[in-house]
Amino acid sequence: MLLEVLVSILIFSIGVLSIVGLQANSVKQSSSARYRTDASLLANDLIGRMWVTDRTYATLNTNFATSGTEYTSWLPQVQAALPGSAANPPTVTVVSVPAGGVGGTPSSRVTITLSWKAPNEPAADPVHQLTVVTQIK
Repeated sequence: MLLEVLVSILIFSIGVLSIVGLQANSVKQSSSARYRTDASLLANDLIGRMWVTDRTYATLNTNFATSGTEYTSWLPQVQAALPGSAANPPTVTVVSVPAGGVGGTPSSRVTITLSWKAPNEPAADPVHQLTVVTQIK
């Protein structure tokens, strides 16, 4: 009888520890999802700002590429939302894409790369990255 009680307590303890581990992993994944969502929203915010300009390559490259004026005003939002982004600043590149035929409209291909590192991650772990590529005409 005593052996049966001890085995049942052991099985119950293993179950409780498994649930605690599952909960800890759930919290970690939830935080990771939040940072990915924030990074996506920040990239979409910058792309939205690009769309309300005249959308020429010159304007996009001058104002929104890394170290441009709009980039500089957007950067504090990124650093406030994504931990570790100060050490791994986002990059924005704008490439001119020529028109595809007679009467075509030239466009710009914009690549935004955001990087972050969650506060509790080991230093040896790689940074998380989100890269968004869009074409603006």
